[in-house]
Amino acid sequence: MTLEHATQAIRDKVAQGFDIAAKVKIDLGTDGAIFIDGTASPATVSNAGDGEDVAIITGMDVFEGILAGSQNAQMAFMTGKLKVDGNMAIAMKMAQFL
Repeated sequence: MTLEHATQAIRDKVAQGFDIAAKVKIDLGTDGAIFIDGTASPATVSNAGDGEDVAIITGMDVFEGILAGSQNAQMAFMTGKLKVDGNMAIAMKMAQFL
């Protein structure tokens, strides 16, 4: 999966409804990052941003599995495949969203 495909997948999910009033960065390492601004109305998704409330840090392969439903986000966190920097409550809401 490319960054463009992952970004579009997140845009599609956000368009279906995103009720997390926070700024979220999904850091995919060398592949890039996806920023969700849930404080905007409607929420926006881009590949550039700053001032996130939480950063979810993982690799593209793990993130692709989370989007596909073959990788549980909480299990990825527990096994060290996914890291969280910032507000853990928002990260938990993101796990449910994804």
